[in-house]
Amino acid sequence: MRLHHVGIAVEDLEEAKARYGLLGFGVVAEGEVASQGVRVALLRGEGETLLELLAPLGPDTPVGRFLAKRGPGLHHLAFATSRIEEELARLKGVGARLIDEVPRPGFGGHRVAFLHPGFGLGVLWELVETEGA
Repeated sequence: MRLHHVGIAVEDLEEAKARYGLLGFGVVAEGEVASQGVRVALLRGEGETLLELLAPLGPDTPVGRFLAKRGPGLHHLAFATSRIEEELARLKGVGARLIDEVPRPGFGGHRVAFLHPGFGLGVLWELVETEGA
């Protein structure tokens, strides 16, 4: 697998877009994932470098609770796969603790699944299904 993007929890999406813009990152997509209570801005830097800025729609959402507990910063690492079900089964088979047993809809129409940070050595992992990963 390859790194797809780095997810960063932020309190103010506009401020974060401006700050990362200073480094040459530009917004390539924005929207909401209502089922997760989050506003998302996907930024691209040089080459294929992607950052996903995540701002909660409210305090009682996954990102809202993350910010209350840990503050802004690294939220997850996302890895691209073209076979998400197979990868979930493989990782579960080697002892990974899955948050999502089956893929769910994610930002940009991708199917995604999360793995517990305990398995990711303290970092939440996301699998993102993409063609030709």
